[in-house]
Amino acid sequence: MTTIHIGPAAGLRHGLALAGRGLTKIRKNPESLLDVTVQPILFLVVFVYLFGGAISGGTGEYLQYLLPGIMVQNIVFASLGTGMALNTDITKGVFDRFRSLPIARSAPLVGAVLADVVRFAVTLVVLIAFAYVLGFRATTDPARFLIAIVLMIVFGLCLCWISVWVGMLVKSPQAVPGTLVAFMLPLTFGSNVFVPAETLPGWLQAWVDINPVSHLATAARALLLGGDWLASTGWAFLWAAGLVAVFFPLALRAYRKRVS
Repeated sequence: MTTIHIGPAAGLRHGLALAGRGLTKIRKNPESLLDVTVQPILFLVVFVYLFGGAISGGTGEYLQYLLPGIMVQNIVFASLGTGMALNTDITKGVFDRFRSLPIARSAPLVGAVLADVVRFAVTLVVLIAFAYVLGFRATTDPARFLIAIVLMIVFGLCLCWISVWVGMLVKSPQAVPGTLVAFMLPLTFGSNVFVPAETLPGWLQAWVDINPVSHLATAARALLLGGDWLASTGWAFLWAAGLVAVFFPLALRAYRKRVS
């Protein structure tokens, strides 16, 4: 049997083509976006109006602090669906058909990740619009606002490779969400998303300071509210690159082992 060599450029084209499949699934089943639209609104309302007064002395001040963090948290949670969707496709035999096509081995994974751009964009738009109704106001220029959105979407795409890796390792689709939530909870709740790191115990601050989600939340706040955004944004992009460097090969190896 002749082995077909497929270069990176062709592999990316194949991934983009398969991303269209993911977008079609969203278009035919818009209810799949409920978790990235309703859940973030509930989180925002609950934390601002139940805890805002106790944490910051007022709901308005806490809303300004919290929104960038909630945006980051929901980007993290939105990335979880990728692994479950891929695991479901493998269980149903969809990948058996992909293997018969002259496409890059990584294309189904890349396509699934790229399709999540829509989920990330939706959750950010919904959150920002609702927060503006509540009284949130960005205090920087439109360019920094746009950089913040791009940064969070890029970071979310990089986080997806953790989800893909877990989705390839876990045997059943039902087990994927629980495994991923156990993995992601320390990243979101053990960060500065909800409260400043300096208010936490010293032992917890040590984790918060090295947590990639904390770096992303810090960058988002600097870009939306003002501050040293160059350094914090640089660290966030470095963490994003590191996540891809580690988890993309792990996900690809687990995928090859799973479908071999």
